[in-house]
Amino acid sequence: MAKGHSRRLLGAALLVAALTSTAACSGGSEPGSSGSSGAPAPAAGQQAPAKTAAQSAREKKAALAKRRAARAAVAKKWGLRLTPLDAPAPPRTKPRITTRKGFETDGAGLPPVFTTVPTKEKIVFLTIDDGAEKDPALIRMMSELQIPYSAFLSDYVVSDDYPYFAKMRTSQPRGVALHNHTLNHKYLPGLSYARQKREICGMQDVIEKKYGERPELFRPPYGNYNEDTLRAAKSCGVKAVPLWTAEAFPDHMEWREWDRDLHPGDIVLTHFRGEEDWKGSMPDMIRRVMNVITSKGYAVAKLEDYV
Repeated sequence: MAKGHSRRLLGAALLVAALTSTAACSGGSEPGSSGSSGAPAPAAGQQAPAKTAAQSAREKKAALAKRRAARAAVAKKWGLRLTPLDAPAPPRTKPRITTRKGFETDGAGLPPVFTTVPTKEKIVFLTIDDGAEKDPALIRMMSELQIPYSAFLSDYVVSDDYPYFAKMRTSQPRGVALHNHTLNHKYLPGLSYARQKREICGMQDVIEKKYGERPELFRPPYGNYNEDTLRAAKSCGVKAVPLWTAEAFPDHMEWREWDRDLHPGDIVLTHFRGEEDWKGSMPDMIRRVMNVITSKGYAVAKLEDYV
């Protein structure tokens, strides 16, 4: 009897072991387990399966449509006839900037003077000079429309409100840059080298002190300069001297080129002015210039991404 009883106990033990092994291999039946009917859930710390290319493309297209719709609504709010076009991504390598023919001096190794950035993209660059008018509506408008621009400042008109231009830059941290237009907006070729250096390098110091960065771009007042101007500018960190091909006003455009048209890479000039100085406000001027730019199939890009 004892021997038969031992055999029955051994058989029962083997049966229990077999059932336990089968349950383990099948993944168990506890709540939350996937069993044998589906793929196991990702373990803790593992990432979910990556999106397919088609899913990513659909999401990107939807985001783009949403962004364009939002920009169209803002354009309508500000009275633009056309919604501004999106600029392409900036180049990985900036183009080589050279002095425009006819703008040379005899000096070698001086900052290049140019009116157009070499590019085949249908983009232009918006620049605003001096700083006399400090219209809060301009900051709101440009920020909401996400239009990049470069401000060339003169201390004699910005010194009464430095915070306005700090706010301008923080309104679009990646879209607004502040540069040098001299301390007092003098006709530079009529000054000695020493006085030109004071006008240019003094403004470099002001911008660095007030806004934390030393500008690399400089625009001479009235677009007038000589070799001393460029030597002085180079001595205090200026890398390039952008002029312009077109100038914007609230009621018209003025053109440097014979065809009175825009070209890829053109630089557009306007000024910080209000209704006391011209026929309209700064938002009026932006409406005018943006409708011209957009109607010709151009987008506004950031000058500093290319120079």
